[in-house]
Amino acid sequence: MGRVSIGGVLLRRPKITRAIPVGSIINCADNSGAKKLKVIQVVGYKGRLKRRPAACVGDHIKVTVYVGPYKLRKQVLDAVLVRQKFPIRRPDGTRVMFEDNAAVLITPEGNPIGTEIKGPVAKEAADIWSRIASMATLII
Repeated sequence: MGRVSIGGVLLRRPKITRAIPVGSIINCADNSGAKKLKVIQVVGYKGRLKRRPAACVGDHIKVTVYVGPYKLRKQVLDAVLVRQKFPIRRPDGTRVMFEDNAAVLITPEGNPIGTEIKGPVAKEAADIWSRIASMATLII
């Protein structure tokens, strides 16, 4: 089980398969104007030598805007992964998978840049990021 520290509080979360490697193009799930994002770093990732870092639902990642307005492009932004195509196994035995990989842009303090989130948000991400959970219309 992984441990996540949010605001000094240590949380435990179930192990989720890391399915989004660095270099992936994912959708932007908020209304900040960005359409596609490119993953450039997974914050806090510790892995084996020469293994490409990968992210899973709820991870804090660094991205660049791949398709979107010029003022957002070519700068490094923070984001949180809220959906992944690869199945997520829950502790009760059920598996949940989404039809796309998507992230929400956030500020360095952890507040979302957009004002609404399009599409569902995984429960694993909503448990860790409460500000994203309050904006989500559907949590699965």
